[in-house]
Amino acid sequence: MLVQATAPATQRMTFDQMLERVRYDGAYPTRARAERTVRAVLAALGRQVTGDERVALAACLPEEAAREFTSQAPGVEQLSGWGFVKDLAGRLGGTQATARWDTGAVLGVVAHLAGPDVLDRVLAGLPGGYALLFGRAELARAA
Repeated sequence: MLVQATAPATQRMTFDQMLERVRYDGAYPTRARAERTVRAVLAALGRQVTGDERVALAACLPEEAAREFTSQAPGVEQLSGWGFVKDLAGRLGGTQATARWDTGAVLGVVAHLAGPDVLDRVLAGLPGGYALLFGRAELARAA
């Protein structure tokens, strides 16, 4: 009798594998460009996620990515999803469209690594607009 093991909710990958996945998903011409993007988006996300969700998300990331994510102290004011993109564009010196692309390329991989349970918790602690950045549909909350 064969016993099939169930796959864990999260997929482990090395930082190098993460960079290659972001490079592929974001269609970046070089690994250096993908790495710059990963570090910038993770640092920006680290300024937004707090509490137990911060710890849980960091535990899902490759060690080097987790260090980048946790190297930033959470900001005093949480940004909306669009505010996050605009802030990232300012920090990277690019356009808002490019920052949105960069954010999606990185956070799509982060969502894959986190799995649905951790991602649900992270999104519950963030203002509106982040679900789309992680590649999820965002439903309006009932008043």
